[in-house]
Amino acid sequence: MAHDHIEDVGYRVLLERYVTCVDSEFPRYLELNGLRMMVRGGPHVERFVRRLAEDAAAITDPELEVLLDHGWRPRLAAAWLIGVGRRTSFRERLGELLLASETWYAGRGYCFALARFGTHEDAALLAAYLDRYLPRTDLMYDQEAALGALLHLDARLGTRHADRFTAPGGLWQRWAEARFGGRDPRWHEPGRLRRWTDLQCDFADGRPRREMFPAGQ
Repeated sequence: MAHDHIEDVGYRVLLERYVTCVDSEFPRYLELNGLRMMVRGGPHVERFVRRLAEDAAAITDPELEVLLDHGWRPRLAAAWLIGVGRRTSFRERLGELLLASETWYAGRGYCFALARFGTHEDAALLAAYLDRYLPRTDLMYDQEAALGALLHLDARLGTRHADRFTAPGGLWQRWAEARFGGRDPRWHEPGRLRRWTDLQCDFADGRPRREMFPAGQ
């Protein structure tokens, strides 16, 4: 029992330092989930990015493992810290968590981290996710984030891994039509999804690009 109490206290300390810490108007996990700051900017951007980079360098691998063993909030924050710090030793773990899709929202962080790693291995993990979940037109998980990340890697690597998903009448079109129906197609257009991933990676580098989304987009 005493050991369990010590572990619980240790987890709460990690949660407060890396997940629920407030470097802007909202706790970190909410900023990372909503991506508001990345688009709207604001007076807290520089501090938020600086603290995120500092924590990405400071957190240990065992501490990251602890966060990845809990719910969507710590998993999302851990994935961002892994991506910002380019902790590629977590590639396989993130790929497994992405494919399992056990929680809401955290998958966006996994996709960001894999895009940030920037290799063919990461593209393969994203493609495996899309192979499994795009045929599931009844599910809306992290298909958009995964496709955006894969397109980002294609542009970076000079590859065309995403082509088989985005071909006319292909898996992406069928999934998007089933999920969004008659809504404005700009919101799930592949190029826009790629720009979201570009935005996240630039933000992690301290280079926000708010002009990527003109008014109305």
